Amino acid sequence: MKKFDIRNIRVRKVSVDELDDRMLLINLYVTQAFTFIIGLIWILFQHQNLIRLFTPPKDFAFIYWGVGLAAAVIVVDLLISRFVPEEANDDGGINDRIFRTRKVWHIAVISFVVAVCEELLFRGALQHAVGPYWTSIIFATIHVRYLKHWIPTGLVFSISYALGWIYIQSGTIVAPIIAHFLIDLIMGLIIRFRRES
Repeated sequence: MKKFDIRNIRVRKVSVDELDDRMLLINLYVTQAFTFIIGLIWILFQHQNLIRLFTPPKDFAFIYWGVGLAAAVIVVDLLISRFVPEEANDDGGINDRIFRTRKVWHIAVISFVVAVCEELLFRGALQHAVGPYWTSIIFATIHVRYLKHWIPTGLVFSISYALGWIYIQSGTIVAPIIAHFLIDLIMGLIIRFRRES
């Protein structure tokens, strides 16, 4: 039997173009699983009640917060994509690779998983510790593919801050989850069907 030697492991930087569709999806889901686990552990260390965190209020105002923010973000993003040159708004092609050939149900699943995992970590745990401003700086930094261009970086920071703000205003993490889900879903569908036409 051959002995395992950790020194034989090689790490190298891989561009998105080198990943096939399967590896891209594995990377996406593994990253989101880590995000969820870190957020969950952090929330438990903060002694927050996880059930209370996800319990929506009795009134439905939180839905308006989520849908309203999503609509505003989509309008701004569409205006930016219409009037700003594509190279100034480039994310390295990752969103295009993730969504361009995906079935609608899978776009919805990806959008839901990303919304729940990222909002649990960033709004549920991180914002509870450091507030919406620093959470948004970290959120923008984590989305490293946007950092080459100031417009998408500013947009990601602004969206994160707005998600944090509606979390505070609505009193529930469900509002930013709804907004995050709708933003990702609609933008994913736009990428998907724009490519078909």
